[in-house]
Amino acid sequence: MTTNDDHSRVLIISPVRNEAEHIALLARSMMAQTRPPHLWVVIDDGSTDGTLEVLQELSAQIPFMRLMSTPSGHTVDSGDRHAVAAAPRAFNCALGTVTADGFTHIGKLDGDIELPEDYFESLLGEFDQDATLGIGGGVIVEPVGVTWRMMHTAPGHVRGALKLYRRECFVAIGGIRECLGWDGIDETYARMRGYKTASFDYIVARHHRVLGSADGVLRARARGGQTHYIIGFSLPWILLKAFKQAMLPPYGVSGAAFVFGYLRARWRSVPRIEDTEYLRFARQAERRRLVGAALNRRRARTAFFLHTQ
Repeated sequence: MTTNDDHSRVLIISPVRNEAEHIALLARSMMAQTRPPHLWVVIDDGSTDGTLEVLQELSAQIPFMRLMSTPSGHTVDSGDRHAVAAAPRAFNCALGTVTADGFTHIGKLDGDIELPEDYFESLLGEFDQDATLGIGGGVIVEPVGVTWRMMHTAPGHVRGALKLYRRECFVAIGGIRECLGWDGIDETYARMRGYKTASFDYIVARHHRVLGSADGVLRARARGGQTHYIIGFSLPWILLKAFKQAMLPPYGVSGAAFVFGYLRARWRSVPRIEDTEYLRFARQAERRRLVGAALNRRRARTAFFLHTQ
């Protein structure tokens, strides 16, 4: 293991709950980093499966790891921890115990991730090369039977499971919001403030549990629809997105669950982002993506027509 250079100081926070099955894999991959973080704060949010005990053993082996727990009753378990923003709330709880000014980068890392040994070295290299990069991360593969499948990541999106922020960007966007959809909201604000956001497909991490599936896959699809309502997407975009969701298992039903989640949130008047500047910026980006998608479909039809002549 090599040491960090002088100009980069990395703070990583991992909110975890009931990750006894996976947390040792993350810890081993953190210990193996060629450019480890200066501080790794792991905050346990009321685990009941022995996660805390596993973490206590691991913390004795990792000099840059600090272990803490959320206060009793910090997260009200409604049956869907994503919906009550449990992870960002625990993240902010841990962040409040650290003087972040001493770090150049701040990251969130889930407890069921396994990193390649050069993860931080590669990612920090991208930050070094581009001073406008505000939020960066790798991509993830998930288990499908005995193989691993690369998960699609939209252009400019960084999965909430492994985000790294330039500290100046983190401050400019007001940190992580404690609401569903936080990992899309932060990127929109980052771009509004002049920063780039990017995932790098040559930096591949393993995600040992299907994203958002801890409470059930269909519930996760519906939650995705609700998330898109909260962060300000329009119904035409949702229908286009639902078509893509329908291609995911359980096939067809996934798309319906996504639309249901969006419409249910709309019907219930779930609180959403009301910042006029944010909504204007987000809708302009949405229109550009819709136009791009339409042009791509037209090109594909033209190419097919020419090929069949």
